[in-house]
Amino acid sequence: MKALVYEGPKVLTIRNQPTPIPEAGEVLIRVERVGICGSELSGYLGHNSLRKPPLIMGHEFAGTITQTGAEASRFNVGDRVTVNPLVTCGVCRDCISGSSQICLHRKLLGAHFPGAFAEYVTVVEKNVYLLKDTVSFDDGALTEPFACAVHVCRLLQLTPRDSLLIVGAGPIGLFTMLAAQVYGLRNITVIDINEQRLEIASQLGAVTAVRLDTLRRDQGMDAFDAAVDAVGLEVTRTQCTDNVKPGGRVIFTGLHEDASQFQVNSLIRNEISMKGAFAYNAVDFETAQQWIEEGRVNLRPWLAHAPLEDGQQCFEKLITNPGNVAKFLLTFS
Repeated sequence: MKALVYEGPKVLTIRNQPTPIPEAGEVLIRVERVGICGSELSGYLGHNSLRKPPLIMGHEFAGTITQTGAEASRFNVGDRVTVNPLVTCGVCRDCISGSSQICLHRKLLGAHFPGAFAEYVTVVEKNVYLLKDTVSFDDGALTEPFACAVHVCRLLQLTPRDSLLIVGAGPIGLFTMLAAQVYGLRNITVIDINEQRLEIASQLGAVTAVRLDTLRRDQGMDAFDAAVDAVGLEVTRTQCTDNVKPGGRVIFTGLHEDASQFQVNSLIRNEISMKGAFAYNAVDFETAQQWIEEGRVNLRPWLAHAPLEDGQQCFEKLITNPGNVAKFLLTFS
C-alpha cells in the first residue's frame, strides 16, 4: 500500500508499505479522507515527543471496511465508518468513570500505532463508528477534531446567556465556536492574527478582531463569562485569564508552549477557574457524531483537499502561510 511516512523533522516521504492484516478484534479500513492535525504539525517540525520517526501519522479519518479479523463481528465489509483513534485500557478508574481521555495507558493511532496517512489502517473494532449514508467522508473525518471542541464546551458548562472568548481561529477554535453555538451561545468573540481565518469566524457569526483590547474599547465590551485558549502560548493563555469576569471559567487546550507565567494573586482574588482539556471521552465523540448527523453544524467552510502525495506541501502551507485554509483533508486516488 501507499503511505506517507514521517522520517524526521520536515521530511515526509511516500513509501510502499505492506498492507496491514487485522488481528483478533480488529478491522481493516481503506482510508478515504484523513485530516492534518495541529499536533501533527508540531510532530513534523520535530517538536512533539509522541511522534518518533519512522512513523505513519494520521488520526482524523474516515473510510470503508475491507476486512474483519477474528472476533470482530459488529461491522461488515463495505461499511462506511469513522474512528475514535484514542485507544484506552477500558478497565481503570478513569476509563470506567467517563474520563478515558486521561487513562494512563492511553495510546493514539498515528503516534503509538501506524496511522491513517496510508491507503489502509487497522483499528480495534470497539473504536469504530458507522457513518450514516447522509454523512460524507469529509464530515466523518472531521468527527474527531469536532469531538475535541464538544469536550471543551462540556467542561466549560456553557449556558446560552454566556459570553465566550475564543483565542485562536484554527480548527479547534472554529470547531469550539460551532459547538458553543449548538449550546445556544450567540455572544462569541474570536481573536487571531490571521485575518483570513477571522473572516471564516465572522461568516459563522462571531465578533472577530486581531487585537482584543482595541475591540473591547471600541465596542464597550464587558469581560467574558468564559474563555478558551486554542493556541497554547503564554500570551494567549494570559489573554484568556485577563479577560474573563470574576468567577469566570478558562479552558486551556492549545499545546504550543509547555510553560507560562500568571499573576496568581489576581486569579485567586477573582476566583478564576482554570482547567486543561485533552481530547474527548466516548460520550463526547458520540455527541459530535450525533450533531453532525443531525445537521446542527457545518464543518466545511474552511476545508481544502489534496492528494496524499502532496502531504508535505500541505504541512508546509499550514505552517508557513495557511491563509483561509484551516484544515487539509488528504485524499486517495
